[in-house]
This record gives sequence, structure tokens and C-alpha cells, in this order.
Amino acid sequence: MTTTLLLENVTCAGCVKKIETGINALPDVEQASVDFPQRRLNVEGSIRGDKLSEALSEIGYRGRLARNEAEDRARQKAQQAAQYRQHVRNTLLALGVGIPLMVAGILMDDMSVRTPQDQIIWGVVGLLTLAILLFPGRHFFSGAWSALKHGSANMDSLIALGTGAAWIYSTAVVVFPGMLPEGSRHLYYEATAMIIGLVNFGLAMEISARGKTSAAVERLLNLQPKTARVMRNGKEQDLPLELVETGDLLRIRPGEQIPVDAIVEEGNSLIDESMLSGEPLPVSKVVGDSVSAGTLNKSGSLVIKAEKVGSETALSRIIEMVKKAQASKPEISRMADTVAGIFVPVVILCSIVTALTWYLVGPEPQLAYMLVTAMTVLIIACPCALGLATPMSVMVGVGKAAEYGILIRNGQALQSASQLDTLVLDKTGTITEGAPAVTDLIGEHPQMLQLAASLEAASEHPLAEAIVSFAREKNVSLMAVENFQAHSGRGATGLVDGVAVTIGNSAWMTEQHIDSSAFESKAEALAEQAKTPVYIALDGQVAGILAIADPVREDSVTAIERLKKMGINVVMITGDNQHTAAAVARQVGVDNFIAGVMPEGKANEIEALQQTGNRVAMCGDGINDAPALARADVGFAIGNGTDVAIESADMVLIRNSLHSVADAIELSRATLSNIRQNLFGAFIYNTLGIPIAAGILFPLTGLLLSPVIAGAAMAFSSVTVVSNANRLRLFKPSSAR
Repeated sequence: MTTTLLLENVTCAGCVKKIETGINALPDVEQASVDFPQRRLNVEGSIRGDKLSEALSEIGYRGRLARNEAEDRARQKAQQAAQYRQHVRNTLLALGVGIPLMVAGILMDDMSVRTPQDQIIWGVVGLLTLAILLFPGRHFFSGAWSALKHGSANMDSLIALGTGAAWIYSTAVVVFPGMLPEGSRHLYYEATAMIIGLVNFGLAMEISARGKTSAAVERLLNLQPKTARVMRNGKEQDLPLELVETGDLLRIRPGEQIPVDAIVEEGNSLIDESMLSGEPLPVSKVVGDSVSAGTLNKSGSLVIKAEKVGSETALSRIIEMVKKAQASKPEISRMADTVAGIFVPVVILCSIVTALTWYLVGPEPQLAYMLVTAMTVLIIACPCALGLATPMSVMVGVGKAAEYGILIRNGQALQSASQLDTLVLDKTGTITEGAPAVTDLIGEHPQMLQLAASLEAASEHPLAEAIVSFAREKNVSLMAVENFQAHSGRGATGLVDGVAVTIGNSAWMTEQHIDSSAFESKAEALAEQAKTPVYIALDGQVAGILAIADPVREDSVTAIERLKKMGINVVMITGDNQHTAAAVARQVGVDNFIAGVMPEGKANEIEALQQTGNRVAMCGDGINDAPALARADVGFAIGNGTDVAIESADMVLIRNSLHSVADAIELSRATLSNIRQNLFGAFIYNTLGIPIAAGILFPLTGLLLSPVIAGAAMAFSSVTVVSNANRLRLFKPSSAR
């Protein structure tokens, strides 16, 4: 069971590490993970929600139990909007004081206290900046105090320490100037106000950019209508969607979205299923066809019978899968999580060491240099960017994948898919359509198809169904059959309209003493093309051949060619014989294939490829593919496959096209590249920023990094990470360019 809490006072990656460590230590918790961008705590296990809230409170954080997804997201959006407005207001107030002070400092070139008049003027400025700390900066200090009470530190601690120390030092200079050396009487009120303003501005920009990353789930949620027109007791009434029950009849008018998974009971229409399949052309639906929640009724009026409602619909399952994937963490994030867990205490220690170093061995005025460097280290080193680097990219990548009909089950699958070098494709239902169909009709007898289809209409064999379907497509009428007999594995016989019809393979013709030599060369040519020749004899004479095959999907050839250009070694695996497998492999351009593999042997073949050092993916659709999908480094399940295959796979391809595999690999590579860029930027920022803030360049340049510049850099580092992650929203696979 998964329980979700909406977090309120999580500020940085250090908070994430502390929450995950504390909650994972609780009994009845299997796994706890914080979705930092969305401020959500997802907990797997049997622990009750109230117990989770209590445990969260004990480690210094607040959380509210998530209940209704739509309502929770609406409330969260409202809270984010309110926070955005508050941060903008705080920015204007703080910068409204800080900018004039900074300009005055540039013009005066000396912000220090020398006379009693200076004390009065700067005393007023001190009270003004105190108001900035108490109001626009209040949330930093309350967050720092809350963390301190629970024995920890976070981003708020760094901001509060830095700005608080600057204000206290400046106020000490104003009140007791004689107690400090003249060279140390510089004031830092402008830095206090500017840092509060710039950090608030950075938080506002982060909220704005962060809101865009959840667009994929928002769009999916918007596909769910809030009400449905239900037909009960001879009346039609609009009811809230949660009151619709399995078996209810619903009226769907043109232009309305379908609210549940259902079967068409009356009417016919064109349904836009692009949100599920990615295919732009609407699909014709008639009585007996299934329709899915969230799809759009384009034309006619329908009456449908609800089969799956609420969380059981395909759309609800897709939403849940996308949410879980966005909240999951790939392996690459572990290093960042480990660093973030100890980062804030280490930064505070660095600040203390910096202050002592400047005080003990620094030039005059030591106190001023000590304060500036210690404060700058605290301000520049906030680990927000580090905490956002991975989850922001994962959120956008998973959401973008959903737009292209690729459902990713977890963040690790994104990372693994980017490293693939081998793709194993199941033949039937993956490369091919998975259903036999008539491909050739050879023979000149005018009634051959009608007589053959009439006979096969009495059979349940899959090949017989293909012949009957082909006849119906040709608008051929069927006739009654007498004395029908089916002979397993060989063929069938019967009397149709007075004609003795015999249909089957060459061995069956021989057994029935019917000469089929006239069509043998054509039958052999068809077999070379992986087609099954079916002989048709009328009154003891072979009249022709029907060729039946499982046709290759229209885009399999181009998709496989595309995968090979991406450096992927494509291998086909099938239970068919060597001859048929070779024919299909030639047709689609696969150089390597494994034939005659039993269902239980597919996973063994995957393992054998892995043991040679390959990173192997498997793409399949059936129950017999499930073990291989689970064994592969990444399992791709074709969307119209079985539930077992889908549950065993890491990615579900709704479009039923191998191009989706290539799209998924391209997107995974783009996402991992984006994560690496974010992590590199965050690590480099902190690795270089702290020594520079500590004054390592001072002996060479004679300059120190201004705390104001440090505040601006810290604020914009998070915005940079979020903005870079949002570049993935512009991603287009090569198939769509």
C-alpha cells in the first residue's frame, strides 16, 4: 500500500535525506521516498497515515495526507501560487531597501561609523533592515529554528546564519563603535537586505519553473471528466464520476470525453484515442467495441456499458504509473543524495574554519574580512541545486515520454535504457501483427474463395478464421456446409453447394489422393516468404492456394533500421522454426535471430547475452515474454499485450510500434545527459564557489567575493537547474522531426 503526504516545509536536499532516513527507519515502512520538486512523501508499507504525520512532525517537518488527486493538486497549485506571490512581495520589499543602500554604498565608498551622527543615521537603517529580517526574511529564521530544535540544519540555517551574523555585526558597530578597530567598522546592512531579496527572488523563479514540470500529469488529469450522464431507471442524469458503477449505461454525446472504460452498446462513432495511442487518426467504434476513459467522442452519439471505473480505468493506471515514475530515483541520484545529507553541516564547518583562518592569519581589518568570508561561504553553498538536479530531469523526462505514448515505470529504467546496446525483439505480436491474415490468393476458379471460406466458417482454427475474415473483407457471401469434418494439423473437408471442398496442407492433399504438383513451386516460393500455403481442392482437383501469414507491422522495417543506426544490435527471438524465422529476419533487416525457443527459454537467452557484457533490452507482448521482460536490463511491453507482460516490463509502449522503442531510448539518453549536466553544474558550482567565497583568490587579486553576489549566484543556481531540466520539454524523437 502506498501512502502519500504533501510536505510543507522542505527547503533543500538535506531535508530530503533527513526525512527519507527517518521514515525508512520506522516499522511497517518498506520504502519511503521524497519527491522534492513536488514536495511529496511517498511511503510503501502498512503504516497508517496518522502515524506517518506524527513521525514526520518528530523530525521537524509538516505533512498533510493526500486523499483526492485532483483536489490535492488544485490545493497544491493554490499554495504554490500563494507562495509565489509571497516571495515576489518579499523580493520587492527587501530589494526596495537593499538596492538604495547598495547604491549609497557605491556613492559614499565608505559605509562605516565615525561620528555620533553616523550612529543615528545607521541606527535607523539598522531598524529598517531588522524589519526586512522579521518580515520578508521571517521564513528563513523560522525554518532554521525548527531545524535547530530537531538537531539538524538546512538551507534556511545557512541563510539565517549569514544574514543574521551580518546584521548583528553591523548593529554592534553602530551601538559600540569604540569597541572595534576603526578599520573594522564597515556596515553590511545592504548585504542583509539584498541577500534576503535575491534568495526570495530565486525561490519565486524556482516555483514558477517547477510548476511546468508537472504539466504531463495535469494534462492527463484534465482528460478525466468530472461527471457522467448515467441512464438509470429509464432516466438520464448527470452524476459525479465517483458515483458511476460497473454495469451502468452511459450516454456519450458528440464532443464529450468518455469517462470510464466501457463497451459500446448502441450507436457508432469516431473516437479520438490520440491521448492513449499517439495516433492522430480517429478510430471507428461500433456495437461491441471497447472504449477507454479520457478518449474523445468525435461524431455520433453512443450508449456505453461501464466495465472499469475509478482507479481501475486505463487512464487512471497511466496517471498512477507516471506519478510513481516521476517520484522515483535513478541510480545516478544516490551520490547526490549522499552528499546532500551531510552538506549543510559541512558548509557550516567550512564557514567556521574560514572565519578562524581570516581572524588568525588575515590582514587588517581581520574582523571585517572574517565576517565577509564566513557569511559568503554560508550564502553561496546552499545545496538546493544539488537536490533538484536529478528529480527535475526525471519528472520532465517521464512526462515527455507519456506524451509520446511511452509509460515509464521507474526512474532507474530511464537510466538503464540510455545505456542499452542490444535489443531482443519477440517476433509474433511485436515485429509482426500477431494475428494470421490471408496475403495471397492464387487460382482462377471464380468460386474458390467463397467455397473455401464457407467450409472454414465451421472451423475454429486460427487459419480458418483468417480465411473467413478475408472473404468478408471482399464482401463474399457464405453458404451452408454439409458433412463438415476437421482433421487436426492437416485440414478439413465438407460439401458446399453440392461441391466437395477439401482444404489443407500438401500432406493432407496427398492423403486424400489429390494431385497438388501443379502448385508446388508456388507453394515453395510462398514458404520462402514465411507464408503458410493452404491448398484448396474442389471435387478432387486442386483449384488454387491461399497464402496465410502473420504480417509484419507496417513500420517494423523502418523502426529496426533506425535502431541499428542508433548503435543498437537488434536480435529477433521466436518459437518458430529456423526457416520461417530466417524469412522474417530477411524481410525486416534483422541480422541476428534465435529460432525454436520455448517460452521458458527466452529468459535464458537474455541472460546469455548479458553474460557477454551486453546491456540487453527485451520487447514483447505475451505471457510467455514476461520472464524475459523481467530478466532484461530494460523490458519494453507492447501496449496491446497482456497485463502480465505489462506488469513485468519497465516501459509500456501504448502505440504498438517499434518506433516507440527507439523514441524511448532517444528520450532516455537525452534525460540522462540532462541529469549529468545538472549534477555537473551543481557540483562545480559548490566545489568552486566555496573556496572562492572563502577568499582563496585574495592573495592573487586582492579581492573578495561580495556576499550580495554570492546570494544572487545561489538564488540563480536553482533556477538554472530547473530551466535546464525544462529544456527536455522541447525534446522531439527523430521520428517526429
